[in-house]
Amino acid sequence: MDIIDSHHHIWRQADLKWLLGPMQPRIFGDYEPIRRDYPIEEFLADIRSSNVVKSVYVQANWPNDQFEDEVRWVQETADRTGWPMGIVGFADMTAPDVRPQLERLSAYPAMRGIRQQFHWHENPLYRFAANPSLAEDPIVQNNIRKLADYSWTFDLQLFSGQMKPAVALVEACPDVTFILQHAGMHEDLSDEGWEEWRSGMRALAEKPNIVTKLSGFGTFVHRVDARLISQIVNETVDMFGASRCMFGSNFPIEKIWDSYESLAQAHISAARVLGEAAMQEIFHDTAARIYRI
Repeated sequence: MDIIDSHHHIWRQADLKWLLGPMQPRIFGDYEPIRRDYPIEEFLADIRSSNVVKSVYVQANWPNDQFEDEVRWVQETADRTGWPMGIVGFADMTAPDVRPQLERLSAYPAMRGIRQQFHWHENPLYRFAANPSLAEDPIVQNNIRKLADYSWTFDLQLFSGQMKPAVALVEACPDVTFILQHAGMHEDLSDEGWEEWRSGMRALAEKPNIVTKLSGFGTFVHRVDARLISQIVNETVDMFGASRCMFGSNFPIEKIWDSYESLAQAHISAARVLGEAAMQEIFHDTAARIYRI
């Protein structure tokens, strides 16, 4: 089966805020093994045995004022090597008018969407956004609506407790396709945590203009956990349908604890019970359609 990796990164250490300076605590643990350049050549070596035929690069937190430099570098990489086939860049949706940023990025043919991470958590270690309510901000909503003019997606990253308020954002931008990152970043594996995650996921799944990414499931457990992957994959597909789910590796983050082949095989094994048609959607067709690659 051909696979599209809908979520990976390549990077140059010198350009990444979170790789510079002293080691900082991160939700994915000790990242010393990847605190270096991760070029496309290494990614291609990592996927060699996994039948990946296309991929999408997702922004990797360069300094905000270098948002175009990041996309330019990835586009040059794509022009040189043929990989990746799509780029999700960064633009600041809290700006009074994001249009000038979008216009600059529109010059790059592989551009397919924007990600700005909205996830906020009571635990400071898990916190990224300045506040928990960016999705409800009228300025943010107005800026995200403008993505429709470019046929670009918005990669939506938030935690379970932010999902129901985010429904208002999805409703406010009916012509934009939202891609829920990492199936909602499920981090609380208690019974109460599972119920909050399910409730938020159901609320989002009711909206026709949102799909979800099956990725990043090792973020909080720091391993490839086949049982956890299976549960999240099967419950998410039950809520969204296979045609609204897509596989992503989140590499090289998950390279901290395992190989690409092991990660891919765990997802394939989890989805196998859903049947061949569902697997074709999850591992290829959804990403091909949504990211137009």
